[in-house]
Amino acid sequence: MSLTSAQKADIVNEFKLADKDTGSSEVQVSIMTSRIKYLTEHFKSNKKDFHSRRGLQALVNKRRKLLKYLKRTDTARYSSLIKKLGLRDSY
Repeated sequence: MSLTSAQKADIVNEFKLADKDTGSSEVQVSIMTSRIKYLTEHFKSNKKDFHSRRGLQALVNKRRKLLKYLKRTDTARYSSLIKKLGLRDSY
């Protein structure tokens, strides 16, 4: 299992914009990032797990699309999220 409900709640509390915010782009990207980190660790010991690798590729693409949307709509929120998550060093 990739994320427990407690871990997911911690992530939501860290990145939420309002009190009942669970679906903003920041929250979604941060949850996807933690799942991606988990899966990359999983693949270090399970090199032949190709079915999960396909899921990882889909997850990375979803995150990329959400980040592209966030960059297009609000660059300040995008840059702060990138810095918080440590995704890109150059931005």
